[in-house]
Amino acid sequence: MSERFKFVIPGRPEHICTVRLAVGSVAAGCGFDVEEIEDIKTATGEACQLVSCHEMAGYAKEYTVECETEPKKITIKVINDSHELMEKTNKRCLDCPNEGEIGKLLIRTLMDSVEVSCEEDRKTIIMTKTGK
Repeated sequence: MSERFKFVIPGRPEHICTVRLAVGSVAAGCGFDVEEIEDIKTATGEACQLVSCHEMAGYAKEYTVECETEPKKITIKVINDSHELMEKTNKRCLDCPNEGEIGKLLIRTLMDSVEVSCEEDRKTIIMTKTGK
């Protein structure tokens, strides 16, 4: 039986840890092992950075994380369709536009399938992982 979870996250980078923990908990409920959960959490954190601040002049005001689950399978969508930006004040994020390609590579390495869509007003990353 499929279940859906939806989170609306403030765009500041300190909230990425909260998303990682929530998605990790959802993945644990699907029956993934500890190593798979860590991969999912890492990929989710990178996806959040990509849609909320990488290659942008500021942080997104907010973005959405949706998880659809089945036994031993999770699909995670990270979506930014916010048109408002907040000023980047966190020193570690001032240079983050240069880190986006590394994040995409890491996500593709950790997840089974990845779709990245960057339209004019919307960034979306859809990732799927199937358990062993």
